[in-house]
Amino acid sequence: MDSEVIFRLVGVSFAYPGQTPALSGIDMELRSGERVALLGSNGSGKSTLLKLLDGLACPTQGTIDAFGTPLTEKSLQDEQFGRGFRRRVGFIFQRSDVQLFSPTVWDEIAFGPLQFGLPAEEVRQRVEDVIAMLDLHLLRDRVPFQLSGGEQKKVAIGSVLAVSPDVLLLDEPTASLDPRTQRWFLGLLNSLQAAGKTTVVATHDLDLLPALADRALVLGSDHTIQADAPVSVILSDHKLLHNANLAHHHLTSKDDGAVLEPAQLHGAHGHSQV
Repeated sequence: MDSEVIFRLVGVSFAYPGQTPALSGIDMELRSGERVALLGSNGSGKSTLLKLLDGLACPTQGTIDAFGTPLTEKSLQDEQFGRGFRRRVGFIFQRSDVQLFSPTVWDEIAFGPLQFGLPAEEVRQRVEDVIAMLDLHLLRDRVPFQLSGGEQKKVAIGSVLAVSPDVLLLDEPTASLDPRTQRWFLGLLNSLQAAGKTTVVATHDLDLLPALADRALVLGSDHTIQADAPVSVILSDHKLLHNANLAHHHLTSKDDGAVLEPAQLHGAHGHSQV
């Protein structure tokens, strides 16, 4: 591929204080414009990897380069790199309520552009554009924490889009969404990807995988990357999906052939931090 490498991870490991490693020996590259999915069961390290890509945590071992610069606590403290990185990378959390804090939806969407010092008129225009794009007109004066889960998800997405990042990191974005909101989200994501946005989506939903990404990385229970391949290749590798606790086997009564079905993982829609 000729597109720019925007993230490069070499030998990256991470452990939360007093806990076993959440990631171990991660090597990966992410290129501009890619649609990438992080697959794995709860606790495999998907959310942690997104946090590292967003600079919310730093590796305990290994290195991460972002846009050609080492992504470290020191580099993020550099005003020029730090502000540029935050404008280029947006993170949508699994639980939208943890990133909503403003008194109204309008204020929530305006917060990011205001933090970057954009002129008041440009901020207003960005907010109005996002409200129109996401059809949030009826919610603009509502208190975010009083909204439904699907509405909160829309507002969280809007607050990120108002900054117009190049890279979108999404943690289980379809979890807990009703079918109608899920279809709306997939349409929006497709539009953003068509516009050249780079997307990294953490998910365990194999049914939606082809709509979310072209390439998938599978994280195993040992917190390493078990596979990195096109989505079609990953979905056809039944042994890999079984070993990663993403699917399980059912033996038919007629023969010993195995039929693979999506695993009904305990707590699949929970709020695990790793």
